Amino acid sequence: MNSNTGGKHPEKPPEKQIQELRELIRTHDHNYFTLDRPTISDKEYDELFAKLLRLEGQFPEFRTGDSPTQRISDIAASSFEKKAHRVPMLSLANSYSPEDIVAFSDRAKKFLSRDQDLEFDFEFYCEPKFDGLAIELVYENGLLTAALTRGDGSTGENVLSNVKTIRSIPLKLHSPQPPPLIEIRGEILIFKNDFKALNEIQQEAGEVPFANPRNAASGTLRQLDPRITATRPLKFFAYGLGAHEAIEFESQDQLSTQFSKWGLPVVSQIDPKLVRVVKGSDAAVAYYRDIERLRSSLAFDIDGIVVKVNDFKLQERLSFVARSPRWATAAKFAPEQATTIIKEIVVQVGRTGALTPVAVMEPVRVGGVTIKNATLHNQEEISRKDIRVGDTVIVQRAGDVIPEIVKVVLEERPANSTAFQIPNKCPICHQQAIKLEGEVVFRCMNLLCPAILKESLKHFVSRRAMNIEKLGDRLIDNFVDTGLLKTFSDIYTLDFKSLIAVERQGEKSVQNLLSAIEKSKTSTLARFIFALGVRFVGEQTAKSLAAHFATIEDLANASMDELLQVNDIGPKVAESILQAFKNPKILKEIEKLQAFGVKISNKKSLSSSALSGKKFVITGTLPRGRNEIKDLIESRGGLVLSSVSKKADFVLAGEEAGSKLEKAQELGVQILDWDEFQKML
Repeated sequence: MNSNTGGKHPEKPPEKQIQELRELIRTHDHNYFTLDRPTISDKEYDELFAKLLRLEGQFPEFRTGDSPTQRISDIAASSFEKKAHRVPMLSLANSYSPEDIVAFSDRAKKFLSRDQDLEFDFEFYCEPKFDGLAIELVYENGLLTAALTRGDGSTGENVLSNVKTIRSIPLKLHSPQPPPLIEIRGEILIFKNDFKALNEIQQEAGEVPFANPRNAASGTLRQLDPRITATRPLKFFAYGLGAHEAIEFESQDQLSTQFSKWGLPVVSQIDPKLVRVVKGSDAAVAYYRDIERLRSSLAFDIDGIVVKVNDFKLQERLSFVARSPRWATAAKFAPEQATTIIKEIVVQVGRTGALTPVAVMEPVRVGGVTIKNATLHNQEEISRKDIRVGDTVIVQRAGDVIPEIVKVVLEERPANSTAFQIPNKCPICHQQAIKLEGEVVFRCMNLLCPAILKESLKHFVSRRAMNIEKLGDRLIDNFVDTGLLKTFSDIYTLDFKSLIAVERQGEKSVQNLLSAIEKSKTSTLARFIFALGVRFVGEQTAKSLAAHFATIEDLANASMDELLQVNDIGPKVAESILQAFKNPKILKEIEKLQAFGVKISNKKSLSSSALSGKKFVITGTLPRGRNEIKDLIESRGGLVLSSVSKKADFVLAGEEAGSKLEKAQELGVQILDWDEFQKML
């Protein structure tokens, strides 16, 4: 990839170098963000991007709006421009009954029978109905020039600066001869796991958590500062067509295939089974049933399916009625909700001192899962919904992940009910709790609070941190209560004599625990940073820091400017890191941990490895632990997926591999046994 080929040929002109770098980066962006199949390491990508930035800085006359470097503007807007849709963005007619799919088909046949008799069944294009935010991308001569929200259907808001931060959306269509104009419609959403992580960040920051992924996506897309949008995990999927010139399509199926060729994400890239072309309404109803069964296992929220007449000529003849097309309908699923009673409201204290109210409820099943507790987030949320002990409430799983109280059934409220108020004292150490400026949560500021210590220790020993398997929550609670543990480093002073004295600790258990503690002394820099529990520093941020700084001392001495050069680090996170390493207690702990034998290695990924860029699924019983194998793969530039799909390159299968092995065989994914995996290494 070096433009200077050993000095034998003159270096390419800067404009040519810039063009080639842009195309290369666009390809890697598509592989990573759309296909979820990276072909180079993060380090190699960063080097390409840095080279492009440098060249564009030296030769600004060659900088263009479609360059990958121009995705994130540093200028906040005062408002969004209103812009008319060339073709109205109409809503679909919808129902909660799959039988209405049959009625929809019959109506379409009846309408067309005015021209001729139709004895055949329609071919329908069936796809999931995303529960996100509709958007229209406007491409002129292949370049993204506008991104309009639905608005009132006739006029939307141009949120282009925010949409450009979504890395899976190409700024330039992957086409040598793009049409002069094409408007591509789709959905912006946030995946369930991303939503959960986003809300954890919101709560740690003392901000109001989002109610559900749709609200999070909507609020993110309408941020006036695109730098904020860039930090949020937005995804996009294309599914429809607006105005277009000098290009025609025969069917919905063909359109989706073309979207993919242009570099746009489509849902079939996640799993081809999620989209189906069927003959007749009965087959469409069968698709509805199949997707309804899959609903809770999907990585994103859907609230039903969409059924479209596949043939575009028939769509044109069917036209529209009122504000909906005659050629498409949506069949929604019944909401996954249930009714239960709040037995009590308890206030929990997290490792950052945040006081979080939690409703303890009569157990109830929602979407196949039994729910007993639901976070109430903060006092503002409790007051807004007027939630009280003894209330009968409707609960659902927000984003099919987090239990949420939707509303109170006021008719069932007990006569002696009283409003709930979070106490202004920590329920554990009883010291005054305060609400920091700009935050909505109360915090216990006592660093010696047992609750904060316990949660910090549980985080420190967790699987993705120091990974001390035998030191579980019950033991940590016990050791803190008995005074054995007061800091992280105290873990490495535990000995046989002190542990055997603890109630219910036998000799074998003590030896196992001491072995696990000894084993944890060999750690990576990324794990160690994550284990410290610095506010806003999650596992991925810890990996980014470890990739940038050679040692923990380098990180501790880093300036604000140095921190802001790290991928994924913004001013808020950088300030939190600076404050953490100004704390003499943290610095003393790091010294003591190393003095007690904790060794922090920082091996860089082996980007030239046979595993580089490859995706693995691990299943079954193997000679080494799953986390150890995962670290091994990641250290060599590979990725580990949680489930089998066509995106996986290999399935590493041990004994009793089960359903994942069967799915890999069905999809034709290459299966490795332990010996074959060792050869790859």
